[in-house]
Amino acid sequence: MSHVHRPARLLDPGLCLTLRPMAYPAFFEMYRAAIKNTWTVEEVDFSTDVGDLRGRMSEAERHLVQRLVAFFATGDAIVANNLVLSLYRHINAPEARMYLSRQLYEEALHVQFYLTLLDTYVPDPDERHRAFAAIENIPSIRRKAEFCMRWLDAVQGMERLDEREQRRRFVLNLICFAACVEGLFFFGAFAYVYFLRSRGLLHGLAAGTNWVFRDESAHMRFAFEVVSTIRREEPELFDAALTSDVQAMIAEAIDCETQFAEDLVGGGVAGLSVRDIRQYLEFCADQRLATLGMPRRYGVKNPLPFMELQDVQEVANFFERRVSAYQVGVTGQVVLDAAF
Repeated sequence: MSHVHRPARLLDPGLCLTLRPMAYPAFFEMYRAAIKNTWTVEEVDFSTDVGDLRGRMSEAERHLVQRLVAFFATGDAIVANNLVLSLYRHINAPEARMYLSRQLYEEALHVQFYLTLLDTYVPDPDERHRAFAAIENIPSIRRKAEFCMRWLDAVQGMERLDEREQRRRFVLNLICFAACVEGLFFFGAFAYVYFLRSRGLLHGLAAGTNWVFRDESAHMRFAFEVVSTIRREEPELFDAALTSDVQAMIAEAIDCETQFAEDLVGGGVAGLSVRDIRQYLEFCADQRLATLGMPRRYGVKNPLPFMELQDVQEVANFFERRVSAYQVGVTGQVVLDAAF
């Protein structure tokens, strides 16, 4: 069976099934790390959130949360769709496909988390339906969805990556979903959650978002490792035209997310401005560009101090909650290793 043999390069067409010798051990280690990071929606306590929404938040803050949940309700489903239709098909290494199978489970878990959130926050069934229909009827969310779908459509119908142009389109799709969708749209959304947490609001949403934040950071790390592998194997793909296309894609994503910010905080949310959100997105964009080995473009500082605390708090929460999380997620012997 010829398809079993190791391809020379990660994007060579076929269905490689050979795990020994392992060609890309980094992907396998990412899979193992993800398994250790098992959590469930049932662990998240939303009990104080409903009281916050009813009694402690302004109309503008409630609008922010409603719009945010409407985006979350469909965002992860779009990412999962691209994972199955593009990434799993074309990244031809079994250890990478193991990671992607785990990522697909995590995307489903995130959808379940946001579904539970919606059911908890929005008791009225008609309002709930409108939240899921946001992708059609809320212009700022529709614009983000159209941006995603354009890059998804760019790889539709590609059965194999035989030609340079096909590989280039695949790389742009991969970068779009890692750097723009997960790396900007989702990180922008997390910023609103952590802003509310910094005001002592919606602790259930923030606790669940901690887990989602860690998952999404891992998804980005995987995708960027795939990009750097392709760069090593096929450096000719990474020319000035590709850098220019990535910069234009990121600039458009920032514009989409800024329009979303105008929708979310335009009614006046004390302590959070559209300008600060845009600068935070530019700060994140520079990090994504640097990780991709491309020049930074914006040269701005992080204007949201509560986001700088996030990584530190993440690690602390991780150690505090590991025992219960392992009891839910993993049976048998548990070994905490230095990766964390």
